[in-house]
Amino acid sequence: MSFPPALQGVIDEIGRFPGVGPKSAQRIAFWLMRQPNEDVQRLAQTLIEMTQKLELCERCCNIAEVGGLCEICSDPKRDHSIICVVESPPDVAAFESFSNKHMTYHVLHGVMSPLQGITADRLKIQELMNRLDGSVTEVILGLSSNVESDHTLLYLQELLRGRVATISKLRRGLPMGGDIEYVDGVTLAQALEERQVLED
Repeated sequence: MSFPPALQGVIDEIGRFPGVGPKSAQRIAFWLMRQPNEDVQRLAQTLIEMTQKLELCERCCNIAEVGGLCEICSDPKRDHSIICVVESPPDVAAFESFSNKHMTYHVLHGVMSPLQGITADRLKIQELMNRLDGSVTEVILGLSSNVESDHTLLYLQELLRGRVATISKLRRGLPMGGDIEYVDGVTLAQALEERQVLED
């Protein structure tokens, strides 16, 4: 069945969302059609504001307001000598939900995956290396537990060797194949607390 172009366009755009298949995209589009105009306009406006008011932090590549550092990097109470490297902004939120909020982060925006064409140069790795000015004493590799993350971890470990005093990774109590953002706080806290030193 074909839909009017205005509706099909919405279905196609929603279908680009991660984890949303064609049927789900149709359901969401039809649900949006049933909503009051002011609700749909408010949604559209918030999406526009998100693209206009947010960008990547110039230091850690986390989400930040346009024209400045993110809330974490601009916090003088943070220990800026410790950087926890994560895959995505939701991973920062996962660590922040339980931690004592002392360390800083660096967001790679993905992990290396040769099969998907994601190589090191497509990640925010050079930005991480630029932060190693001698004041950083430990880099925690806070990546998920899967093949791509392990490959990225080994790559980063080699790059960081000799550039920072301590390189560590999360204790392997994390479920294999599980993403950091979905791990419960207790497990993640323990994995961080009992992290394994790779380079000292």
